Amino acid sequence: MLGVRSGVQQDGGRVSDSAQRAADHRPYFFLSYAHTPRYGAGGPDPDMWVERLFRDLCGHVMAMTDLPAGAPAGFMDREIRSGEGWSERLGEVLATCRVFVPLFSPRYFASEMCGKEWYAFAQRAIYHQAKSNRPAEAIVPALWVPIPPEQLPGPAERLQFNHRAFGDRYVTDGLYGLIKLRIFAEEYEAAVYELAKRIVSVADTTRVGSGSPVDYRQAPSAFGKPTGGPRPMHVTVAAPTSHDLPEGRAPDYYGKQSQDWNPYHPDSARPLAYVAQDLVRSLNYQATVSSFDHESPPDAGQPPTRPEILLVDRWALEDEDRRQRLAAFDAEPRPWVSVIVPWNRDDPQSRATEAELAEKLERTMPHQLRHGRAASRAAARGVLSMEAFGQILPQVVESAAQEYLRHAEVFPPAAPPPPGARSSERPRLRGPMAEYGTTHYVPNTRGIAPDAEDTDDSQS
Repeated sequence: MLGVRSGVQQDGGRVSDSAQRAADHRPYFFLSYAHTPRYGAGGPDPDMWVERLFRDLCGHVMAMTDLPAGAPAGFMDREIRSGEGWSERLGEVLATCRVFVPLFSPRYFASEMCGKEWYAFAQRAIYHQAKSNRPAEAIVPALWVPIPPEQLPGPAERLQFNHRAFGDRYVTDGLYGLIKLRIFAEEYEAAVYELAKRIVSVADTTRVGSGSPVDYRQAPSAFGKPTGGPRPMHVTVAAPTSHDLPEGRAPDYYGKQSQDWNPYHPDSARPLAYVAQDLVRSLNYQATVSSFDHESPPDAGQPPTRPEILLVDRWALEDEDRRQRLAAFDAEPRPWVSVIVPWNRDDPQSRATEAELAEKLERTMPHQLRHGRAASRAAARGVLSMEAFGQILPQVVESAAQEYLRHAEVFPPAAPPPPGARSSERPRLRGPMAEYGTTHYVPNTRGIAPDAEDTDDSQS
């Protein structure tokens, strides 16, 4: 553990903010960029311009901070050589860097690797907000090549960032244009200086804590797959409110609405439904949240209109009316609905009644607990921490989305060709596949209750 500089004021055993900053030698920023292939055999390395930007940013950051000699100002994966430990090293830096700096370009958002880097850092920021209940906007984007707003995936589109503060020429030409053309040398220097100032300011004010490294090889991409439209994903919460708690149940975990349920209190200060919404959005979905009590379940005989994640509090089963509605919901197979059962064993009341409530859930929702993919069955048997929830959620989301594609209504072609026209392509049915891409993600299931087999038993 890093020490604190001598002579720093302390109050009640807690070091001051300035002392914490001085002792924090994590990289100020992670520069995330898409590698550009060489043009022609033996051509110059096109990424040398990104490396120059990186060196210029590091120089400014060192000048603006009190980082000691040898401490990393920033990180880019050009420093990593291929071989053993590459994925682990990347995961470690993404788990500790203070600010994430993506270099926007069309190639960037087409890169699965860049999407994985974005997701790994975004997950940390979401956890930070969950624990502190304060926003953690620690992504500082930079324009490498200008890109139209309509081409941005959801996670990038939602960023509130004023690029024009770095200069008009920067907005029209991007850093690549400024760095390549000598006539824009002054505009380049000004833009990089302002970018470095923003990195240092965000790092020192947001203070996103370090997290557990994400397995980079298995992480999902924050950009999803190329789509033809928005991808909906709904989060429904089956939980009591503070007004209808079971007798003797502590109110600390509940609020005025079911959506206020916070099973991982006090480790988390934010309702889980909204943490889930942020995590789903970080996977490039449009996420909405509602209460199970206030929704009429759709007719199981009709095609689904959206995939869904159902968060179930086992304590909700103590209400007989709610238990019967959950049983009726489970009786009609809806494979496009994935159930997650968060369960905090650090909650003494939950720990004392775990066996009883688990058995009641088994009797109420046997279909959800026994069918579906291994990750979905594991999630339905109990997710024991916020970190475990974040690890299992991407695969549960993927399962719901894929089942939605299998069961959603398929539409006929938009219009037949005009009389006499010839087409080389056979007419194809259109469905939700245009809106949904699929990914493959195998989570680290530490913190997931055991007893789920590792076989795939998808619902049909």
